[in-house]
Amino acid sequence: MDFLTDQSFDAIVVGTGPGGASTARELARAGARVLVLEQGSAAPLSGTLGQMAAMVLPGRGAWLHRDASLLVAGTTLGGSSALNFATAADPPAAMFAAHGIDLAPALGALRAELPLAPLPDPLVGPMAARIMIAARAAGFAWHKLDKMIRPETCRSGCWRCVYGCPYGAKWSARDFVDEACRTGAVLLARSRVRRVLLENGRASGVEFRRDGVLQTARAPLVVLAGGGIGSPRLLHASGLGPRGAPFFSDPVVAVMGTVDDVDGGAEVPMAAGASFPEDGIALADLTLPAPMYAAFALQAGRVDRVGAHRRSLSIMVKIRDDIGGAVGPRWVDKRLTAGDRAKLDKGVGMARAILAQAGARHVFATHRFAAHPGGSVRIGEGVDSELRAAPGLYVCDASVIPQPWGLPPTLTLLCLGKRLGERINSGAASR
Repeated sequence: MDFLTDQSFDAIVVGTGPGGASTARELARAGARVLVLEQGSAAPLSGTLGQMAAMVLPGRGAWLHRDASLLVAGTTLGGSSALNFATAADPPAAMFAAHGIDLAPALGALRAELPLAPLPDPLVGPMAARIMIAARAAGFAWHKLDKMIRPETCRSGCWRCVYGCPYGAKWSARDFVDEACRTGAVLLARSRVRRVLLENGRASGVEFRRDGVLQTARAPLVVLAGGGIGSPRLLHASGLGPRGAPFFSDPVVAVMGTVDDVDGGAEVPMAAGASFPEDGIALADLTLPAPMYAAFALQAGRVDRVGAHRRSLSIMVKIRDDIGGAVGPRWVDKRLTAGDRAKLDKGVGMARAILAQAGARHVFATHRFAAHPGGSVRIGEGVDSELRAAPGLYVCDASVIPQPWGLPPTLTLLCLGKRLGERINSGAASR
């Protein structure tokens, strides 16, 4: 069964995370007829635990590695940007320059239009403020982080960032998809792409399942933005990639401790932090909603701490892990190397020192999890410097990041998508 046989498209974008949304917006702005396909729901964000959980159901947005660590990504309109902590980091210029990619023009344009700045003091919660004071006293260069949040709409004492902001305060890739649709793009949610269609070695469309029906959509240009897990699987299913693609995941542990003189637990997470690029370690405050805190306490075997949410300071320890393991057709396997474990141990030690300075007791570390799978279709290996995997087929998501990462990827992917869309529009990407 062919989809919309009375319509034709110039481009199909698969996935609505930052890379796909940014590309789709640029193409639609230039007048291209764009079809955007999203596997997840496009329902408005409600900021509830139930909706968030549905976006990360195992096998859709969450996977267990063979060693039982959890890898999480969002399956919804906007991808993980709908559920992340809205923290932004500039692209590492040298990493992309090594492949002939200059993201400075795109970065400048995006910084001029996006809500992108540290939180004003009234929106920095009491737990983040307590951690910042302690970290600086312990000798760490702790500073506010850039957040993709509209402060005039954000609410102090709110805890819904990770559930999906229902107030429009947190920017997400949904904003760019909405803009693409206003300029003519067609969005189909709950549409799971199965493979890319090829004719004489060139992309000619996609096959996807929607409402239980297998359908096809045709276009001479296809952009995969299915993420670090989804895109390599689609390439493999299309006969264009290996069965197992190595990747990075940016493993995280949370280090938590209880203080007696703070009553909080409802604030924007990752308001401030410190980065140690030479060590491959990043730290930040990580106040989570009560159910998530309780789950982490139980996971760590600290039943005695389950009820201490409002008094527990939490610090994120994230590392830049080695590329390894594999994304398979129906499985994910990523175990830590000895070097990865050493980084985590060092980062946990830093976090414990900060919590000790803050006067925290009953300190414990959670088991690790991860939320930035990428590097599975790397520039220079899986795609070229134009992000091209085959004639007419491009990839624009965290899978193309060329080296181990350790940074919030949202702003980098927006820059890559803007650059890709502009180069396709100008014809430069097809030369």
